Amino acid sequence: MKACVGFAQAAGYTRVTLWTNDVLTSARRIYQAHGFVLTDETPHDSFGQDLVGQTWTLNIPR
Repeated sequence: MKACVGFAQAAGYTRVTLWTNDVLTSARRIYQAHGFVLTDETPHDSFGQDLVGQTWTLNIPR
């Protein structure tokens, strides 16, 4: 995660957006630990399951 955010910052990006499902608690913990904020949730059906997709966003200061 540090390498990803470091690359984005060095490349001049102002935001990094990640997507996961709410049932993937380990992914959510990693995102939160690195400062990402939950910005959207959308129910969907994938793999025969009713899931909730989540968008996590990190604004990168300039």
